[in-house]
Amino acid sequence: MTHAVVLGASMGGLLAARALVGFYDRITVVDRDPLPEDAGHRRGVPQARHFHTILLRGEQALNGMFPGFTEELLAKGALPVGFNVDARFVLAGHPMVRVDTGAADVQVTRPVLEGAVRARVADQPGVRLLPECDVVGPVLSNGRVTGVRVVRGGVEEELAADLVIDAMGRSGRARSWLASWGLPTPAEERIDVNMVYASRLVRPAEPFPDKLVLVGPVPGRPTGFAFAAQEDGLWMVTQVGMAGDHPPTDEAEFLAFLKRSAPPDVQDAVAAAEPLTAIRTHRFPASLRRRYERLRGFPPGLLVFGDAMCSFNPIYGQGMTVAALESEALRRCLEDGGADLARRFFRAAGRIIDPVWQLNALGDLALPEIPGHRSPSTKALNRYVARLQRVATHDPVAARAFIRTIGLLQPPTSILRPDVLARVVVGGVRCG
Repeated sequence: MTHAVVLGASMGGLLAARALVGFYDRITVVDRDPLPEDAGHRRGVPQARHFHTILLRGEQALNGMFPGFTEELLAKGALPVGFNVDARFVLAGHPMVRVDTGAADVQVTRPVLEGAVRARVADQPGVRLLPECDVVGPVLSNGRVTGVRVVRGGVEEELAADLVIDAMGRSGRARSWLASWGLPTPAEERIDVNMVYASRLVRPAEPFPDKLVLVGPVPGRPTGFAFAAQEDGLWMVTQVGMAGDHPPTDEAEFLAFLKRSAPPDVQDAVAAAEPLTAIRTHRFPASLRRRYERLRGFPPGLLVFGDAMCSFNPIYGQGMTVAALESEALRRCLEDGGADLARRFFRAAGRIIDPVWQLNALGDLALPEIPGHRSPSTKALNRYVARLQRVATHDPVAARAFIRTIGLLQPPTSILRPDVLARVVVGGVRCG
């Protein structure tokens, strides 16, 4: 019998557990929270009260893991949203031309999404969810991780395991465990965005024409918002402020803050809507990447997954999709056997993370308010992207290339394709 233990039952941990099915006889998913059978909020997911999205590429991965998953979400009230047909994007101050880009997302509140994934994972053969269980730390024996110590019901016990996965999000502790064992630790990269979300659910007074309106920050105004349709006729209003320019929770000030970035129709819709929840905030200090793929040695029997390896700025909405792609990568690695698993998985995950991290860093560092080194190439690329976004206000080819890139349907190099480059250089071709 083989046993794997996944630490963390949020989206990253659940997707890691799904990758293990069929390769381990038993898979135990440990979490400190009670795990509701319905779509309830959990203390360990404070960001759940804010706007979330599964991009089309992530949706494709989830349907591969859980056949019929999109249909299940739709039955729960989720909405499929086509970019830029049902969605309105204003990026760097430029409204994107309305054209079908082939990109999309599925919009549903995080508790409903995570609850659906958790139920699907729990139904997999050999999987057991172990809630209300605090992690003490892995057991290292003769240079190999052989299990993990946990506290359940006030009693410490050891779960013997052939594999332990740290999927505890930004608070993942694998780096500190390595240090305590006297082993090399991964280098860290961070971008200090000093961001706060403020969100609430509302019910509009009358139908709104789009399913999503998303306005991003611009230099001199590091704020933005998402106004997004959710299940059961609900809408999420999520405001974001970076570099210390944070949205308030006072009712009047919340609406005043929205006026800094929202077009008049969104301002009117939010002002007239029925508030259904209090205004809740969530702080995100920095994007953080731990370069496990660069370590020369790593103890067998241990892996790191999801946000514990790389925590992206959530303003770009790519984190859960990246976790789904990491799950696919872990499964491919396991198909090639268990030897040297950590090195192979970290390298595979690094190839997924690299382009997303670079693209997000470009977006963050385009704001002069965000501290960080800007190399000549970064400055040149940001000038190019700024022009591309201006051209995309009227050029469908430029808009399609940019939206499909940030939607992870094609690599960042796609915005430098000759057909796109030519349009950016000459100013684009206006729609008729």
